[in-house]
Amino acid sequence: MQSLGVLLALASALVWGGGDFMGGLAARRTNHLNVLALSTLSGVLLLLASALVWREGVQSLRDLVWAVPAGLSGAVGIANLYRGLSLGNASTVAPIAAVIGAALPVAVGAFTESRPSMTQALGFALAICGIWFVTSSTQADSGSSTTSSEGLRLAILAGAGFGGFFVFMARTPEGTVFLPLTVARVIGLLAAVLLIKVRQMPLPSLTSSPLAIAAGVFDASGGVFFVLAREWTRFDVAAVLSSLYPVSTVLLARLFQNEHVSRRQWLGVGLCLGAVGLMTL
Repeated sequence: MQSLGVLLALASALVWGGGDFMGGLAARRTNHLNVLALSTLSGVLLLLASALVWREGVQSLRDLVWAVPAGLSGAVGIANLYRGLSLGNASTVAPIAAVIGAALPVAVGAFTESRPSMTQALGFALAICGIWFVTSSTQADSGSSTTSSEGLRLAILAGAGFGGFFVFMARTPEGTVFLPLTVARVIGLLAAVLLIKVRQMPLPSLTSSPLAIAAGVFDASGGVFFVLAREWTRFDVAAVLSSLYPVSTVLLARLFQNEHVSRRQWLGVGLCLGAVGLMTL
């Protein structure tokens, strides 16, 4: 049933990319921390409602332990990504964070699971290269952002945070989907509120950014697809395929905002598609 796991992971990438697209639009209109708080809140509500509808339970609170570091890692990743972008380091932060976020689960999977096949390993390499091209082209080609040691540090932290989310969430018990993700989202929400309070900003109203609310629904749904995917295929395969979300974001920007897609980005899309084919063999 590996093909089902691949399809679920690709669905995760598609949905996550949509969430990033809407979150980016929302961040242009309001403070990015407010976007983070609202999107995390809507995600918590959706996941909690889903857990109640599906009557999902856990045998022990220990089943939710790994969701706590997963939530912290995700919050670290998002906070450092937003910080790096706000400092004008998009060409450094976006591609490095995306690549590290995809590569970390591969490294962990090499030690915790059986070694991937040669075709899967080649697929991992193509996917990482494709993610780099897709995420770096627009900013790098325009020369509109600057590279700094601070940007590099933030990129590494962001990538480690995203990769950590994949690794820790994959350790949650199989058969439980919504409750671990709810715990992780609650941790992220608390982190967002703390950052807002530290900066002495007012908490956003629930109606201040419908786009942020929608982004949270998509982000939470992407997490559900990833958790389901890791039950049907290797977790590193699920993580790398889910990390293809920048492709979805770029294509949505092209479709709805008529943003230019460079040749390098189209090359990246092609590499990612090739990677999907290799990882399904």
